[in-house]
Amino acid sequence: MFDLIYPVEPAPLMPSPTFDNPGGKPLPGSELLPVIDETGLVIGQAMRSIVHKGVKLLHPVIHLHIIDRLGRLYLQKRSMNKDLLPGKWDTAVGGHVDYGEMLEEALYRETAEELGLMQFNPTYLKSYVWESAAEKEMVNVFATVGSFALKPDPKEVEEGKWWTMEEIDAATGSGIFTPNFEHEFKEIRRSLLGLL
Repeated sequence: MFDLIYPVEPAPLMPSPTFDNPGGKPLPGSELLPVIDETGLVIGQAMRSIVHKGVKLLHPVIHLHIIDRLGRLYLQKRSMNKDLLPGKWDTAVGGHVDYGEMLEEALYRETAEELGLMQFNPTYLKSYVWESAAEKEMVNVFATVGSFALKPDPKEVEEGKWWTMEEIDAATGSGIFTPNFEHEFKEIRRSLLGLL
């Protein structure tokens, strides 16, 4: 499984200061994320507001797919308050890893925050780099099987529902899903069904 390797001393704040952009200390309460290389070595830290503005600093995120014994996949509709892709259907849980966290810590924290789910058994599926116009992420994909009582946080999730594989297939390419979800679903579909 892919994991993060933190330095003994706190990693430097990124991007590095320049004459035109002298940088500075992060604002109080700003969310700091690890900046990594493709092996998981933490080489810096950056404010979340920076990594979503086209700076393309590679940072880790987690995704959790939730599948029930009927083979249905739980998806969330992203809140309209999200800075990226509001109102699109996406993976059940997705979120950033905070600086200092390990992947599984972030997985459990994000799942509790977004869906109120705290007891589940995750299976690691894969890691890959996803790059969009706004950011560059190391996506770490997990899945769990069960019919959980989920309580979506309305600040994070507009709504959630169980989708059959056929419903997802029919809606793929229509623009209702995030591009990352469509890409990832094609890659892990067999692995998800193999968990049943």
